[in-house]
Amino acid sequence: MSLLSPADARFALDTPVAIAGGGACGLAAGLALRDAGVEALLLEQDRQPSGTTAMSTGLIPAAGSRFQRALGIDDSAAQFSADILRKTRGETDAQIAQILAEASARTVEWLADDHAVPLSVVDSFLYSGHSAKRMHGTPNRTGAELMAALLRAAESAGLDILTEARVTGLFADPDGRVQGLRLSRPDGATEDLACRALILACCGFAGNRAMVQRLIPEAAAAEFFGHLGNKGDALVWGEALGAATADLGGYQGHAGLAQGYGVPILWPVILEGGIQVNREGRRFADESRGYSEQAADVLAQPGHVAFTVYDERLHQLMQEFDDYRDAITAGALRRGETLAALCSATGLPEAALTQTLAGVGAMTRGEATDPFGRDFHARAGVRRPPLAPPFYAVKVTGALFHTQGGLVVDGEARVLRPDGSRLPNLYAGGGAARGISGPGGWGYLAGNGLLTATTFGRLAGESAARLVSSHD
Repeated sequence: MSLLSPADARFALDTPVAIAGGGACGLAAGLALRDAGVEALLLEQDRQPSGTTAMSTGLIPAAGSRFQRALGIDDSAAQFSADILRKTRGETDAQIAQILAEASARTVEWLADDHAVPLSVVDSFLYSGHSAKRMHGTPNRTGAELMAALLRAAESAGLDILTEARVTGLFADPDGRVQGLRLSRPDGATEDLACRALILACCGFAGNRAMVQRLIPEAAAAEFFGHLGNKGDALVWGEALGAATADLGGYQGHAGLAQGYGVPILWPVILEGGIQVNREGRRFADESRGYSEQAADVLAQPGHVAFTVYDERLHQLMQEFDDYRDAITAGALRRGETLAALCSATGLPEAALTQTLAGVGAMTRGEATDPFGRDFHARAGVRRPPLAPPFYAVKVTGALFHTQGGLVVDGEARVLRPDGSRLPNLYAGGGAARGISGPGGWGYLAGNGLLTATTFGRLAGESAARLVSSHD
């Protein structure tokens, strides 16, 4: 990876706009460009575009959408941005949070209405940190399903996609204007591509262990559960071009990756009444805060593991999700008709776990308060029943899904310098851009990754289209 002199370029191809990365951000950018009648070429290093998006639940938060209104859900951009600022303790860019919140409904409606992406609201539970049910997903709630729908949309829109094309360098002028890219092909050949604008949609640096150890040391022991191509290319190029960066310690962790199976046990199981205990059968934190900040607490336990413990009611609830059904198929779950049977299946100490569940039961009935601060008695005004046999448990570890810091962008997804001025023709979104999760793992609000991927992707495409069209 390097910056190259345009004088050394051998441009055999050219495109008005080049997009580096074929996940949700890159595809959203490409769709917006095609909607504007602008030609673009999307460059993807893999044989099939997938990226971090395909490994996610595919849920996009949006406030005030027509899907919410149809279900009688009262929500607004102001309410959404307030949730973002509350979760990040005010340590994110409030203006960008407001812009993304205001644009979110347009994004999901645009994807659904203009590009036939089958989205609906998850209305069976409320995600931690959100004050309204605003998660929008495809029928089976998987990122792979979302990616398939986006790729169908891209094909219908006539977006040109070049796969097995790894961007290895940028041709740029001294003022930071990108003139083109150098691509590496599987056979070792290189090609140079000229462009008038570049959109960086190649995610963050979670797959670069050296960068993680340097910038996010608390996640260094986490199991990486993301796309292997997340090596920090966009960050390196942007900094070389003089871009500002921020919140490089921000990330999405997950405290429920089934150890040895590589399947995430999604957080509704916790939010609806499940708990986590360590090997000693003891709870160690308020699990309901969120799956990202809980990951660090799991990693701090003996062996970097914990057990997610729940019951039949929650087992049935979770079967809405493909990931959970995959965990069942993989054999990650342990079941016990009694607590003693569950302890026998997991190796957890029966006396300690019995005491833990008795305490949780008392808190659920409102007879005691949680020393960690969790309210078991009611959530969103709805009382949950105490956990009851038969019981389930999954051995989990803390995982690093993707990073949330990156290149600083404005409300048009244009990359900024430290003084606030714009680089001439560079855009970024998704994991390549600074997100709205603040400087640590504790600020991640469920869906932040796909919010910035799809919405910044759309805004980048629209903005780049205006730039190149103004020069025609």
